[in-house]
Amino acid sequence: MSETHGYEEKKADQPADQTSSIEKGPVHDYVVQQADNRYRFDAADLDRVQRKLKQRHVQMIAIAGTLGTGLFLGSGEALSVAGPLGALLAYMFVGTCAYASLCAVGEMTSHAPISGTFPHFAARWVDPAFGFAVGWNYFYTNAVSVPVEISAAGVLLTFWDSNLNHQAGYTAAICVCTCAINIFGVRWFGESEFAFSIIKIMLITTLIVTGLVIDLGGAPNHERLGFRYWRNPGPMNTAGLEPQNPNLDRLIALLSVIVQAAFSFQGMELVAVAASETQSPRRNIAKAVRRVFWRILLFYILGILITGMVVPYNDPDLLGAATNAAQSPYVIAMTRAGIKVLPHIINAGVFTSAFSAGNSYLYCSSRVLYGLALRGQAPKILTYCTKSGLPLVAVLTASAFSLLSFMNVSAGAATVFNWFVSLSTVGGFFGWLSMNITYLFFYRGLKAQGIDRKKLVYYSGLQPWLSIWGVFWITIFILINGLTVFWAFNASDFLTAYINIPFFIALYVFWKLYKRTKIWKPLEMDFVTGIPTIEETELPEEKPTTFWGKVAAVLF
Repeated sequence: MSETHGYEEKKADQPADQTSSIEKGPVHDYVVQQADNRYRFDAADLDRVQRKLKQRHVQMIAIAGTLGTGLFLGSGEALSVAGPLGALLAYMFVGTCAYASLCAVGEMTSHAPISGTFPHFAARWVDPAFGFAVGWNYFYTNAVSVPVEISAAGVLLTFWDSNLNHQAGYTAAICVCTCAINIFGVRWFGESEFAFSIIKIMLITTLIVTGLVIDLGGAPNHERLGFRYWRNPGPMNTAGLEPQNPNLDRLIALLSVIVQAAFSFQGMELVAVAASETQSPRRNIAKAVRRVFWRILLFYILGILITGMVVPYNDPDLLGAATNAAQSPYVIAMTRAGIKVLPHIINAGVFTSAFSAGNSYLYCSSRVLYGLALRGQAPKILTYCTKSGLPLVAVLTASAFSLLSFMNVSAGAATVFNWFVSLSTVGGFFGWLSMNITYLFFYRGLKAQGIDRKKLVYYSGLQPWLSIWGVFWITIFILINGLTVFWAFNASDFLTAYINIPFFIALYVFWKLYKRTKIWKPLEMDFVTGIPTIEETELPEEKPTTFWGKVAAVLF
């Protein structure tokens, strides 16, 4: 790694371009000059994506972008394993770590809204080898999540068509639609996610309100439930692994749903990934991150609370093998209460959410791959962009992973596919961990170089304690995610739970030896090169003058 050669002032002699990503812009004041150009932090980059996502797109993506089957169906699995209180505690606990991670990446993105997002931040402010490992791990995590959600969407259609011979046709149609939206460009992606997010918000709101009505006795059977199921069968389930010690058994059940809860939260950082293609990214991402706390509280925590009030954790339908809306705790509660029409509407909504989540994961994986290629950490051909700013080769490469969804059609290949699913979930933990570790380096570097982070468009007053909390607990999550395998050891389950750890380390060591990198010292960190000024990225904010304009400003 090169040593710091001091600060050299450079003048910006080009007009600001607010429609394109700013790596094409000039070098700005007080750049830490790096003699070694292996790390490609310079402004004269290959980046050609364009800022086409508008404020309403970003805000809706932030609120509901990756709400998928993990919340709508996975909450039922969490309830059956840990009970209502156990599931609630797990979602609250994981929610704090998800919030810490998003605050961390939000603040760093507020400083540098550029392609490559947090894997590039890791390379720029921690260690290029760390950025390489983070980037490829995150690409894999999102790329494999695409066929996971496509398969889930296909299975949801069995609610209406139980003929499994049609499954391959449904999967193919969903694959084509998902890939087409991303190939048509970021504007199509933004509009589709805007529409899907509205549907998902309406769905989760309807489920919560309907669940509350059922609980209070407003359903056709007029049976008031209250907290009946918290008393019988009880607030927490047992794992059945330590029958002699019920309290330990309940703790094991609680810990075992941590991964399920994390899958529900996965992808919340999508707004940061989209920063290089967002208009006025600093202002819009600041708004989005500030609203995430309420998203977690209202959609996840309130949703899981209502779930535990309307369905007992030992309900036979909850424990059944159904993988469509019939497994949803809300559908079970509605069926019990005599409501017949809503289950079909819910299945349609959950199908939409699965399709939307697959769409979002494909976008994420392609942009992270593109960012890696820009910095020489992936083949250069992946940097190719069309005239409209679409990283076409990266999108096509990521789209190829959608074909893995056909493995779920075959009974033999389904087992291998389930391994991919588990690996992608654990990989998400590494993504969150890297965001918090990178933030702590970022915080230390700003302080050492005398840069006031409070002058950023977005900063969190709870930092660095939020990231310290995140690093500690996410590390624990990674270590305990395969906890139950130690009671009934199974080699495949053990590998699925822990193979990500040596995989991540191998990526880090490979790039470290290949490029002979070192960890950046605080005074060596580059906070300026290739990063735009506020004037380059932020458009003038237009104040609404009409009533509906003001309503839209509050919502979006």
